[in-house]
Amino acid sequence: MKIFWAILGLFIAGSVGFLAMRRNAPPELPFAEVQTETIVDMLATNGKVEPVEWAAVRAERAGKLVTLIAEKGKSIRAGATVAVQETAEFQSLLSGAEARMKQAQAELDLILAGGRPAELAQIDGALRKSNLELANSQKELDALQRLESKNAIPKYEVTKAAELVANLEQEIRTLQSRRGSLIAPSDRKAAEGRVQEARAAIEQTRQRAGQGVLTAPISGVVYQVDPKVGAYLNPGDLLVNIGRMDRLKVSVYVDEPELGRVAIGMPVSITWDARQGQEWIGEVNRLPLQIVQLQSRQVGEVIVLIDNPKGDLVQGANINAFLRSRVAENALAIPKEAIRKENGVTGVYAFDDGKLKWRPVKIGVSNITRAQVLEGLKAKDRVVIAIDKPLKDGMPALAVNEAK
Repeated sequence: MKIFWAILGLFIAGSVGFLAMRRNAPPELPFAEVQTETIVDMLATNGKVEPVEWAAVRAERAGKLVTLIAEKGKSIRAGATVAVQETAEFQSLLSGAEARMKQAQAELDLILAGGRPAELAQIDGALRKSNLELANSQKELDALQRLESKNAIPKYEVTKAAELVANLEQEIRTLQSRRGSLIAPSDRKAAEGRVQEARAAIEQTRQRAGQGVLTAPISGVVYQVDPKVGAYLNPGDLLVNIGRMDRLKVSVYVDEPELGRVAIGMPVSITWDARQGQEWIGEVNRLPLQIVQLQSRQVGEVIVLIDNPKGDLVQGANINAFLRSRVAENALAIPKEAIRKENGVTGVYAFDDGKLKWRPVKIGVSNITRAQVLEGLKAKDRVVIAIDKPLKDGMPALAVNEAK
């Protein structure tokens, strides 16, 4: 029994001594080694796609939509029919305009012919009769004048015959004047004006009737269709949007504090969750002109242009954007979790001959996990990775893989 208690006492004493040694031993700390690598500063965000070139087809007059040929997602050629609105009302208007044109043209034709046929016939008949009587009277007057020169007849007979000729000549002049006064120059001008107005009315009505057939202004893909067949459209109502999908514009939403990292011409990689494994490459084309509210974010809309030759990326797609802002080749790099800030100074704790050494560092390009060290460290140096324990300059420490 005495032997048991002696052994137990030795065990307890050894355990106490071991624990005391452990308490006084340097802490074991995880570390990372400074490595040489390429660091790419990628700014990750999101955005939305739309065509660079697009056109809207809108109703040009009021009327019911009777035919809708364009289909969302389908290609369409410039000039192809998109939709048709009802035209019955305008056919009626066209018929009325054509009837007015016929009436105006008939009036002009009558004027050009000299007047109304019945009046012209009456005057022309009277002129023929008067001219015939004048010719006969003139012959008789000539014969009487010859007889009167031979003193074969009294003078009053010649005078009477001369008066008859004079009266007939006056009658003919009156008839000719009456015939000429049937159509005045102003009447012709007015009739020609009415014909021109009627012709213009026909053309305008035809144009308005033709507005019921709506065509595609450009070749592309129909990416928006608003109304349904049977809907009543007012002038200006949108029917479809058509865009070219081989060249796209992406509005990339960059948070306000990050805008300083963005520049014109910067490479951008675009991905879309609906097309896993595909990537579209473009570059920054335009910087934002203002800051806008996007849900809980304050962002600038950076415009990126990308090629989409297969048309796989569609209008309105919500995409992921990765802007390659800076690249550091052959950079000394450490994990970002090793970087600390103490008393306003950025630095790291490095292992130095069994102790920790506080080293201020200057940081360059960084990404989500890695940071470039411009000053303060060299390749193969070992730095402490973030832990919860308080660290001090000069304290003893062991790197994890060196612990015994």
